[in-house]
Amino acid sequence: MTETPDQTGGSLGFAVLITFVAALGGFLFGYDSGVINGTVKGLQSAFGSDSIGTGFSVASMLLGCAIGAFLAGRLADIFGRRTVLVVSALFFLISAWGSGIAGATGEFIAYRILGGLAVGAASVMAPAYISEIAPSHLRGRLSSIQQVAIISGLTAAFMSNYVIAGAAGESTDLFWGGFAAWRWMFWAEIIPATIFFGALFCVPESPRFLVAAGKSDRAGRVLRRLYGDAAGAESVRDIAASLTSTRSPRLSDLLSEAGRVHGIVWVGIGLAVFQQLVGINVIFYYGSVLWEFVGFTEEDGLLTNVIMGSVSILACLLAIALIDRIGRKPLLIIGSVGMALTLAIMALAFSQATVTPTGLTLSPMLGTLALMSAIAYVALFNLSWGPVMWVLLGEMFPNQLRGSGLAVSGFAQWIANFAITMTFPILLVTTGLTSAYGLYAISAAISVWFVLRMVRETRGRRLEDMEV
Repeated sequence: MTETPDQTGGSLGFAVLITFVAALGGFLFGYDSGVINGTVKGLQSAFGSDSIGTGFSVASMLLGCAIGAFLAGRLADIFGRRTVLVVSALFFLISAWGSGIAGATGEFIAYRILGGLAVGAASVMAPAYISEIAPSHLRGRLSSIQQVAIISGLTAAFMSNYVIAGAAGESTDLFWGGFAAWRWMFWAEIIPATIFFGALFCVPESPRFLVAAGKSDRAGRVLRRLYGDAAGAESVRDIAASLTSTRSPRLSDLLSEAGRVHGIVWVGIGLAVFQQLVGINVIFYYGSVLWEFVGFTEEDGLLTNVIMGSVSILACLLAIALIDRIGRKPLLIIGSVGMALTLAIMALAFSQATVTPTGLTLSPMLGTLALMSAIAYVALFNLSWGPVMWVLLGEMFPNQLRGSGLAVSGFAQWIANFAITMTFPILLVTTGLTSAYGLYAISAAISVWFVLRMVRETRGRRLEDMEV
């Protein structure tokens, strides 16, 4: 059954407003993830860390992300989706300020973990919140705005880093107020975090949470404004009927009566892990360092990040145009096949590089091939696994399981992210880029089988019709 809002009374503009406010969490998710990219040299200089220490400083946020994602799902079932997002906005503010003032590695890591809690919470709550207010025939497009926001945040961080480093000379040089440029890269995040915090008080709580919490009257008011009087009233009844228990959702709902984890939960975990095993965040977290390693200047490396961010936004916009037309699974398959090929080409290019004391030297032809393949790889990811994974996680679980399902899937996603991010600097100085990108290519190839065999199409289906 396809949900059709009452066009005589529903407000698409209200749904879009809620979507954009929630997507600000995605913007900060992207910004907080990407800002570290241009600060790695500054952290090494300020704290005197080696490759393992630097890897942990970069990856430390991801531990907070895993915890934040896991806790957010359960806390959202207790206190509400919007409430969790408000707390995450406060954490973004504190982390942005603290990461910039940190005087030692331990202090820096503590603030980054706090920011990770915010990113983890926003990563699972923003798509859940959007999916729970969006009409089913628009849900894919509206939910995909989350990925556009993430990439916009990444690109904004790359651009901010590029401008600040360019104005100062390098990321390690002094900038305004006698503080190093890399510190200002973190402080720039305070502005969007403040906007996000204020904007959240302009939108309502998720109607599906309100029904589960026994507040059907409030839910009805929100749904009538979204869908119109008739469709809104029907939605309240359907949501109530879809809840499999009279009690509030809880983590134990993930288990069947036989005590086994529902299959849909394993699919969610698989989607979350494969999104990271293809190595996308190596490009986003270590892009400037990677391109310097193969012979680019710091300025060229930062500019390359900006170009990749811009290409990613265009790819996300294409995904928005296609996701409700051709479905989720076709986009995932296209992305997996394309990423496997482009990653294999990058591995091949790096295998032909000349080893030098400072890194690798690529011939002009190989350098161009590696860069073009990397850009194509990033575009393919953001056409497919980038937005589609979050769309599926936000809509594939039944109402009773959604918060908990997102919690464990988000936890798995960030643990995989941490593993990939932490191991890349070690692979870089031990086995090299060829083996690293070869492993990511193999993972992308395996994900084709996973999608074909395990993932169900959700296009056009109501959230109340999702099954375990």
